[in-house]
Parts: sequence; structure tokens; C-alpha cells
Amino acid sequence: MSANRNETPNWLKQRAFLTPNRLAIRYEGKNYSFLDLHQLVEKRARQLHQIDIKRGDTVGLLMKNSLEMVINIHALMYLGAVNVLLNTRLTAEELLWQINDANIKCVICDDELSVHFPGKKVMTLSELKLCDEKEAALDDSFILDDVATIMYTSGTTGKPKGVQQTFGNHWWSAIGSVLNLGLKDGDCWLLAVPLFHISGLSILMRSVIYGIGIVLHSSFSAKEANRAIKNEGVTIASVVTAMLNDMLQELGSDTYPKSFRCMLLGGGPAPRPILEQCREKEIPVFQTYGMTETCSQIATLAPEFCFSKLGSAGKPLFPAQIRIVADGRDCSPNEEGEIVVKGPNVTPGYLHRPDATNEAIRDGWFYTGDLGYLDEEGFLYVLDRRSDLIVSGGENIYPAEVEAVILSHPSVKDVGVVGKENKKWGKVPHAFVVRSEEVSEEELRQFCLKKLAKYKVPKGFTFVESLPRNASKKLLRRKLKEWL
Repeated sequence: MSANRNETPNWLKQRAFLTPNRLAIRYEGKNYSFLDLHQLVEKRARQLHQIDIKRGDTVGLLMKNSLEMVINIHALMYLGAVNVLLNTRLTAEELLWQINDANIKCVICDDELSVHFPGKKVMTLSELKLCDEKEAALDDSFILDDVATIMYTSGTTGKPKGVQQTFGNHWWSAIGSVLNLGLKDGDCWLLAVPLFHISGLSILMRSVIYGIGIVLHSSFSAKEANRAIKNEGVTIASVVTAMLNDMLQELGSDTYPKSFRCMLLGGGPAPRPILEQCREKEIPVFQTYGMTETCSQIATLAPEFCFSKLGSAGKPLFPAQIRIVADGRDCSPNEEGEIVVKGPNVTPGYLHRPDATNEAIRDGWFYTGDLGYLDEEGFLYVLDRRSDLIVSGGENIYPAEVEAVILSHPSVKDVGVVGKENKKWGKVPHAFVVRSEEVSEEELRQFCLKKLAKYKVPKGFTFVESLPRNASKKLLRRKLKEWL
């Protein structure tokens, strides 16, 4: 090991050595210490080596939140393989595109999610657990510049982009968060958001870096989330507005214990009535702004500014910087422009996409494509997530991707998709369709369901004679929003 290399000890292995008996994970009522987890991971790494997984291989994980998924994520890191976290809500067609793009050697999936991908090796969890173990050289350290994980984010042009996340990105994301939220003895994080999203994966990384426990839920249930906070010592939870709303409804007249210190809220600004309810119940809400490319949040609003800075995503985390840029210059306070960020938690770029990387990263700054402004005190206000992005229940939906599918229907001449306000999900997609021949709303919905994840399928279709376009034929989405 050369002294000048940018590396750290293997996080889970080091954690198991430093604090072996501390709680790492509580899952389905059972506790696992960091030493327990490390031993399970070592065994799994040897099983993965038996099926010829080795350093540099990209391996797809198509799994729902579970202890097994956590074991697989760490085991691939022990082998020096790259985790590609696949969204379980996507269709086989959408997944195959990502699997081919990332040149995935093997897809490991939950038994019930097993899908045949032509020309690709697929192994179910049951099959993997039956594998023999083969001795393997397991990594004692992680090189911070090495890619640890890849997550796909939908491109505005319709084709998803693989966001490369290095060990350094995850490390600095954890450091930025802890310098902001602090660390208390006995901290415990509720993980009820998907591990295939950066919101979920970042909690797992923080757990081993900080040495704190997580209570892992296979999926979100307001009742179970509240129970974990009230009875299982959870002190921090990560949620989106729809989740928080459900939790408040379920909580009723009840309250959380004083030990609960942080409700980290992502996926767009919270409506005032929800914040009012949280204030009444003394629930500390930290609003945040982040994305897959920044390895979770890059700005966070502390609870003391929750009302004086209503709608703000706060200030940048300690290692990060934020600027607002328009026409190549920095904007004045309260002037709208593109949100541009910089920090060691920001991705080095997109997989196999030098074009997209060079467009997004210029002079070390990442151009988010999101619009916003900074006030006189440097608080960030996000106006539009990637201008046209529809954030639905914390999931990102790009209109262009949905439009491309609808346009492929033989009876459709033109289409425009925008987000429609929805009480439960924040926003849902709505399509304006110009028909070339007769086709029903139900027919289009069924057509979309075959090609798109359910959450991306428009909840409503409006048939129109023509769509509003400008001189260069660019779709005027703001007009469509007015039509809504």
C-alpha cells in the first residue's frame, strides 16, 4: 500500500474491527452487529467469487430492500466489483437497456423478480445462497477515486444515463451530512426508502462510516415507520413529502419521542400545511436538495429556518458550493438561473457518455439543469426540478421518456407530457395527445404499461387538435401547464 494513494480502510471491515458489537441492522425483528454483518458479507463474497465475479466486473442488483441486498452490496465492494443498482419498478425492456449499457456480467435478483435477459447471466438469490465458497482476495481498503456504484437516471432526451459514484463521492456525502446533522450516541437511521435510490444507499454508507445502526424496512409503511420511531430507537428518518404526509395521518394525535431528532425531507419543497403540522407536533424537519449525481443531498435547511425560509432547500453542506448561473455569469441574489454545484460528493461523470459528462461538468462545476435562486443570505430556492422533471412520490419522471413511448403508438401524431398536481404524490404525469386515428385513453394506458414503469404512465390523457409549439417547433410545456 503506497502512502500517497487516496484510500481508506474497507468501511464495513474497519467498522467490524473498531466496534464489533454495535448494532448494524435491525431487519424483520432481528438484530445484526457490525461483526455479524462483516462475517455474512465475507461468506457472500466467496460465493460470488465462485460464480466468477472479480475485480472490475459490473454486477446488477435487481432486489427489494432486505438484509440480503445489503449483504450483496457490501460483498461486491469487498471483491472490487461495481454495483449497478437496478430499479425494481422498471419494465424488462427498460432494465435490459441499462444492463447492456453498463455491460453487466451478471444480474442478481430476488426470486420473484427473476427475468430472462437475452445473452445475460441471471442468478436468483436462492441459487446464489446455495453456491459453494471459493477463496478470494478481499479488499482491505477502498481507493476513493474508484467507482463503487452506478445508478441510472432518466435523461431528458429519453435515454437513461449511468451516474458513476465513487467511494470518494460516498465518503464525502457522509462527511457533509454528519457535519450538518451531527452525530449523537445511540443514533439510529430508519431506512424505508429504496436501496436502489441514492436516498437509501447513502444511509447504508453512512451507517458503516459513522458506526450507527439502521432499521431496515422492505418497503414503506406509515404505520411501521411510526412504530420504528416510537419503539425502536430511530432518531433520524429520510422521507419524501408523500411519505411524511402518510406518517402524520397515521400518527393522529400521537407524538414522537424527544429522542427523534431529524426528519430529512427530500424530493421537492414541503407544502406549508405539512410543516405547520410538524411544528405543532415538534417534529424537526430538515428540507434538502440533492440528486443521484451529488450522491444524496448537497444543500439542507435546518429546522430553525423552516418557516422564516419557507420553501428553501437551505445552504450547501460544508464540503460543497452552490452558484446560480445565467448567460455565463453569476446571478445576483433573488435572480433566477441554473443551479450549479461543486464538491467532492459530485459524480466524476456519466458511464460511456463523454458528451453528457462534458455538457454537465464544466471547470469542475456540475450544471444541474435545475432552476432556482439564492436569496441575500445564500439560501437556495429550487423553482423547477430539471425544468420539466415530474417528481412523483420521490420518483423522477422525465416527460421526454414518456412522450417517446406514446409517440411510438401508430395512432398518435403528437404528444406532450407535464406534471399535474396530486395531493398524494405531489405530481403525476398527464398527457396531451394529438391522434392520427381513433384510439382510446384506456388503449394508450395499456400500451404504456407494457413499456414503462407504472409510476411513469400518465394518470390522465387529454385529446387535442394540436400542441403549442414555438417557431423552432419546441414544445411549450408552460402552455400545457396552463391548459391543465
